[in-house]
Amino acid sequence: MNLADIKTVEKLLKPLGFSFKKSLGQNFLIDSEVCPAMAESCADENTGVLEIGPGIGVLTVECAKVAKKVVAIELDERLRPVLSTTLADFDNAQVVFGDALKLDLSALIKEKFSDCDRVVVCANLPYYITSPLVMKLLESKLPIDSITVMVQKEAAQRLCADVGSRDAGAVTVAVAYYAQAEILFGVDRTSFMPPPNVDSAVIKLDVLKEPRVKVKDEEFFFRFVKACFAQRRKTLVNTVANTLGIEKGKIYEALNTLGIESTVRSEALTFEQLANLSDALC
Repeated sequence: MNLADIKTVEKLLKPLGFSFKKSLGQNFLIDSEVCPAMAESCADENTGVLEIGPGIGVLTVECAKVAKKVVAIELDERLRPVLSTTLADFDNAQVVFGDALKLDLSALIKEKFSDCDRVVVCANLPYYITSPLVMKLLESKLPIDSITVMVQKEAAQRLCADVGSRDAGAVTVAVAYYAQAEILFGVDRTSFMPPPNVDSAVIKLDVLKEPRVKVKDEEFFFRFVKACFAQRRKTLVNTVANTLGIEKGKIYEALNTLGIESTVRSEALTFEQLANLSDALC
C-alpha cells in the first residue's frame, strides 16, 4: 500500500467517511521521499521509536521498516480503523490512543521499549503543539537519544537558531539548554494533503547527557529567559524589570559586573551570558 499516493489515501479514507480536522492540524504527508529519510536519520534495528501524531501511518510504516519497535501516540480515535489497516503488516508497530501532552511518557517508554538499546522520538508534529510538545519531551528528561520532527519552517528556524542571533527566542535558549539542534532538510507545502499555507522542515535535536551549562536555579533561569524575550523591542533591563519585577539598579549592577553593555537587547546575548546573568540575579 503506497500511503504517499493521493488516490490510495482517498480510497482508504472514503469508506470510513473520514474528513480532515483543521483543529487537530491534520495535513497528511504524501511525499514518498520525506518519511524514509526521517526514519533512516534516527533509527536502526536496535532502536525503539516513539512517534507522536501518526495520522494514517505514513511515517509509522517507514520507521517500522528500519527500527526494532515503533509505538505511535494518536489523539484522533477516528483513525483507529485506518491505522489497523495501514499497519497490518508490521508486528513491531503499535498505536496508543491518547494525548501526548497528558500521557506519562516516561512510564510508557519504560513499559514499551525495555528490549531496545536506545529510544528516539520521530514525528510529523501538528504545528499548533510544536513548541509545547518539544519542551515537554526535553523538560521531562526522558531516556531518549534524539528527537527528529517535522515542524513549520519558521518554527524550525527558531528552534535551531544560534543563541545570540536575531532569530533566537526563549524557546531557542530552552532547546539549546537540553539539546544540540540542526535543520536536516526542508519540505514543501505541496508534500501534504490537504496542503497547508506554509512550508515545513525536518529538524533533529540530539539530547545532551547533561544540560549545556550549570545554573544556580534552573526554575529561575527559565523564568528569566522567558522574561528576557517577552518584549523584544525593549532593552533587557526594561523587559526584565517589567516582567519579573527586579529593580533596574540590580540588573544594571549585574550587567556591569559581567562586562555587558547596559543598553543590550536580550537577543544579542550568548547562552553563557544569559546563564551568568541569571545566576547573578536569582
